[in-house]
Amino acid sequence: MKGKILDFNSEDRTGLISGDDGNRYKVDIAHWKGNALPAQGTVVDFGVNGEYAEDVYPDGGVASKGSSKKIGAALFAFFLGAFGAHKFYLGYTKQGVIMLLTFLFGLILFGIPSMIIGVIAFIEFVLYLVKSDEEFERTYVTGNKAWF
Repeated sequence: MKGKILDFNSEDRTGLISGDDGNRYKVDIAHWKGNALPAQGTVVDFGVNGEYAEDVYPDGGVASKGSSKKIGAALFAFFLGAFGAHKFYLGYTKQGVIMLLTFLFGLILFGIPSMIIGVIAFIEFVLYLVKSDEEFERTYVTGNKAWF
């Protein structure tokens, strides 16, 4: 069954899942099959045993996909952002080409456009880090927001 984690207490390692059938199920960390601790809002796939959820797997929902893209995009923005590497990484080819060409042609024009592109890349680096994984996923991965 599919559902979403409503709450998870990291101290006693128990939580509550809202199933697609409209019922709520208790979950224990012993039945969690993900790499990281469950987070509120994570879409999950699980089996049911009475009022308990068993074999709970993250289902590519909010908390699992965004985190890997977020870190990669932030690193690309910091180290190779002026070349538009983070744009290419997120699938924004047109914006990546614009940044790359502006940087390269900017070198001919006393470096001013290249510095501006570098500042834009740094601002995007900071924005990527400040956003939560869920917000990053919603904005840049599924929301297709290419700039800032």
